[in-house]
Parts: sequence; structure tokens; C-alpha cells
Amino acid sequence: MTTPNKTPPGADPKQLERTGTVREIGSQAVWSLSSCKPGFGVDQLRDDNLETYWQSDGSQPHLVNIQFRRKTTVKTLCIYADYKSDESYTPSKISVRVGNNFHNLQEIRGLKMEIRLKLSA
Repeated sequence: MTTPNKTPPGADPKQLERTGTVREIGSQAVWSLSSCKPGFGVDQLRDDNLETYWQSDGSQPHLVNIQFRRKTTVKTLCIYADYKSDESYTPSKISVRVGNNFHNLQEIRGLKMEIRLKLSA
């Protein structure tokens, strides 16, 4: 999502999109995964349904690659995780890397990233 202004902490990304505060730009990218179980891939990761999800099927690290066709500024990244449902599968470390291709990716700091953890039903 991109945003022209600062996004309030804890704000609902879907509500912010409805009000025009942010714009979802994931559809402009090509998404790929390091691995996935059948029926738990990119479509489920991106379908806006909190009952569906990506489930990796391989050794770590588990990667989500998002490639834009042209240089794109991303100011906010929102990730939703449900600890009660995921338990030991909830990520303990998330790294965001940017670059012009897979060979020059560098981890960045300072990207506003909100991880929304659902801790109870």
C-alpha cells in the first residue's frame, strides 16, 4: 500500500483504503513464493479473506517475493498473522529487502511495517 500521509498506528488498512488514505498496489506486482502446499498459495495469500492463508511446504527461509514491473515507492507494508490459528507457524522474524533484481537485494530499515497479530478469538 502506498500512502500520501502518515498512517495512524493500528489503523485498519481496508478502512484506510476505502477512505482514500492509502492505495493497495499489490495487484501491480508479480507475486511468487518459495514454496506452498496445494491450495495455500499466492491466491489465498492475497484474497482478503482472513480464513485463507499461505502455507509453505519446504525448508526455511520461507519467502514471499513481490516484483513490480517498474520502480515503485512503497511507504507502508501491512502483514496480518493470527497467532491462535497459526501458533508455531507465526513468523518470529520478518525481513524486507529491496533491489533491482534478486542478486542485489538489501535489507532495509525505516520502512513502516505494521504486523497485525490476532491474539484472541
